[in-house]
Amino acid sequence: MKRAVSFLAVLLLAGCANNPPPPDWLLTADTAINSHARLWLEGRDKLATGQLAVAREAVSRTGDASQQARVELHACAVRLAGLQGGQCPAFLPLARDAGQAENVYAAYLAGQLVAVDSQFLPEMQRQAWQNPQNLKSIKDPLTLLVAAAALLEAGRLPPENIALAIETAAGQGWRRALLAWLSLEKERLQKAGDQSGSEAIGRRIERVLGGGR
Repeated sequence: MKRAVSFLAVLLLAGCANNPPPPDWLLTADTAINSHARLWLEGRDKLATGQLAVAREAVSRTGDASQQARVELHACAVRLAGLQGGQCPAFLPLARDAGQAENVYAAYLAGQLVAVDSQFLPEMQRQAWQNPQNLKSIKDPLTLLVAAAALLEAGRLPPENIALAIETAAGQGWRRALLAWLSLEKERLQKAGDQSGSEAIGRRIERVLGGGR
């Protein structure tokens, strides 16, 4: 799998631009948080939890609330990508001392972003938030799923983009995320009266579940 550029790395590496190479704690945290994302989306919880602990320990060495908040927000973004909701309780104790970008991102994940604050989002997520049709131009799979789920959380995701999220999760082999998006589409088709489409999605769900046995 192509390694994603995490929200953590986007913000922290920018802050280290004048002091290359990046410090060891940042490299450790970024590697761990990306591993956590992949493992959690695959449904491998024990290993995912271990990697998140590594990231938290590495960033805790700084004592910086914004940097610690980025780890928590990345973990919450991963859960959102798997349609587990956008609330991020682990961020709340850090919110007061974290920066504006981190607080804006937390609101974004929760579907409560104020339009004027979208300028603080990472570029591709900002573009998708401003125009959901821009989802199709996002190349990074995790970024796309987070953007799609954030739009869904805010009630702004066009139904046709659910298929894009499904194929993105499927292409990465992210079983947990794939099952979540397939279930969402199955429910949508049922409500729309598309029995044939709903049954086809149901068969695909069974194939995914069968492969994990």
